[in-house]
Amino acid sequence: MPGRKRPTAEDAMTARRMLLDGLASDTDIIEVLGGLAALHPRNDTFPGEVFLRLAADALDWCGASRADPLPLEGLRERFLPEGPFRGRRNAKLQYAVLAAAAVHGGTDPDLLDEVAWWQSDDFWQYAMYAAVAYIRAAASRAGVPIRQVCKDLRERPRHPAP
Repeated sequence: MPGRKRPTAEDAMTARRMLLDGLASDTDIIEVLGGLAALHPRNDTFPGEVFLRLAADALDWCGASRADPLPLEGLRERFLPEGPFRGRRNAKLQYAVLAAAAVHGGTDPDLLDEVAWWQSDDFWQYAMYAAVAYIRAAASRAGVPIRQVCKDLRERPRHPAP
């Protein structure tokens, strides 16, 4: 579309910061989601990619590995109690959670091919929920407050590509 601005590295850093700041200050996730909506270009996966990388960073931060995996069983129930994930919504969240784990493992999921069948423009929201779940799980695993994980992730080198 002519004149349409592609998200920039600065937009990616803003999205990452907004999510981390919201989580650190215990802001309602739905409110954080609403604030992030302005960064999402219609019919685009951004800032979903940013959130997948952030989720992967949270897995790295807590030391999740093949030798010491973070269990996914009960992840949604324990770390996203506010989320309405039933049926197709649960499948979308599951994809985002697994895609973030794939990014952590060093792969690059084919997002466009996968989310095309969704017939909705909401991948970025599910990627945000996956990042929230992994950040909360990382804090739980390490026995530290969520704000500490957010602070540490803010100080880590970023992956600014939108």
